[in-house]
Amino acid sequence: MDIMAFPRENDMLPQLFLLLTVFFLLLVKFTFSKNLKNLPPTPPTWSIIGNLHQIGEKPHISITNLANEYGPLISLHLGSQLLVVASSPEAAMEILKTHDRIFSARLVPSAYRQSSILPYTLVWSDCNQTWRTLRAICRTEIFSVKAIEIHSRVREEKVSYMLDFLRSKEGEVLNIAEVVFTTSFNILSCIIFSKDLLDLKDEHHTRGGLKDSIEKVMEYGGKPDFSNFFPMFRILDLQGIRKGSHKNIKRVFSFWKEIIKETRSQMGSSAWTSKQTKSLLDRLLEEGVSDNQINQLALELFIGGTDTTTSTVGWAIAELLRNKEALSKLEREVKKEINSDKITESQLSELPYLQACIKETLRLHPTTPFLLPHQAQETCEVMGYTIPKGAEIFVNIWAISRDPKIWDDPLSFRPERFLGSKVDFRGHNFEFTPFGAGRRMCPGLSLGLRSVELLLASLVHGLEWVLPDDDDPSKLDMDDKFGVTLQKEKPVKLICKLKKESLVA
Repeated sequence: MDIMAFPRENDMLPQLFLLLTVFFLLLVKFTFSKNLKNLPPTPPTWSIIGNLHQIGEKPHISITNLANEYGPLISLHLGSQLLVVASSPEAAMEILKTHDRIFSARLVPSAYRQSSILPYTLVWSDCNQTWRTLRAICRTEIFSVKAIEIHSRVREEKVSYMLDFLRSKEGEVLNIAEVVFTTSFNILSCIIFSKDLLDLKDEHHTRGGLKDSIEKVMEYGGKPDFSNFFPMFRILDLQGIRKGSHKNIKRVFSFWKEIIKETRSQMGSSAWTSKQTKSLLDRLLEEGVSDNQINQLALELFIGGTDTTTSTVGWAIAELLRNKEALSKLEREVKKEINSDKITESQLSELPYLQACIKETLRLHPTTPFLLPHQAQETCEVMGYTIPKGAEIFVNIWAISRDPKIWDDPLSFRPERFLGSKVDFRGHNFEFTPFGAGRRMCPGLSLGLRSVELLLASLVHGLEWVLPDDDDPSKLDMDDKFGVTLQKEKPVKLICKLKKESLVA
């Protein structure tokens, strides 16, 4: 979202920008003279670029500062694009509940605005019949209570393998995010394809192959795109975002192309029976879903189910290391309730402080600080202001989660605030909606939460984590980096040690 990053990244000729400037000066009167009356308050704008100069590289912070000055519902002109931002529970409720249908459309990033993607996407399509069909299949096969229970063995096996790997690396400096990412990815790949696609022990191949391509797809998806602000230049793809994204998406698809081909061939044989159906791929093929749909759905499940899990676990570990009392409480709870070397999912419900730690992590570090962008399908009134058709809508849950009018001591990591509290993230408490609400609420909430709980509990059970060179955890850098998800700017690198002594319960 940093408009100044465009010329820096692309080495554009000064003559091009001169031409654009002249062209826009001719259009600026038209662009900003539309009869848009009664819009939410907006900061002063500059000609042509509007409020782009006020966004910067960390829009969740800059937009929160603007909301503090101009109110809980503001409008920003980003070039020719109108952005409306809700930064209070009341405004969020109107967007996500009261007018859920009107604001259920998506403004698709350029990286995914491609003819080979949009007909098959679950995340970016309108709430049409294709969307409903894909969502129903995913709900039944992956996200339902029954499906989550069926796949619990897969998650436990992959986490157990992760722990064995970590024990073998005792005393070495590890990037905990990469370990969690690979584990989360393999959990999903076994559910979708009945096969591991990454390997914790093969770091070079992992970084240079599938994982690298997935990361590039997410990187392109989070890049500020000049054509989003000035759509008349969309066809030119000036930054190469569509081209780069498409190239890496095709490369990702190639990693499981043969798996789909082989499975489709097996299902076409006379020996195949429905009793052999084990994976999501099997189910999709039985339903007659095309390869293109399978490819896109798998990609979105991997992106949605790994990056968010990795981010949440990484932030939680960092916060616990900085807050020794909270870490000690969590370790004592796990030790008291878990009497074996390995944690099973059936034991997670007995760990309320673990769940409070995860909620507090999501409050301070929501994985998507604005949720995914919504778009108004028709003109609507919100909090007495007019939201015109086509406006992009952000719900600033990062601002809401840190609002001192809502949360006591909001910048402190205090899991205790959720113990005994009825505030939850299921889409009913609009002061805390890290997964959204309404028909566009994250469908994988329960599955993602189960994975985060199991991973975090396992990482603190029987393992001790210290910073390299015995650095002081209280001074751990907690700066974030804005992108598809809100990641730590500097990944947490830790040394794993086996606990030698039992904690005092």
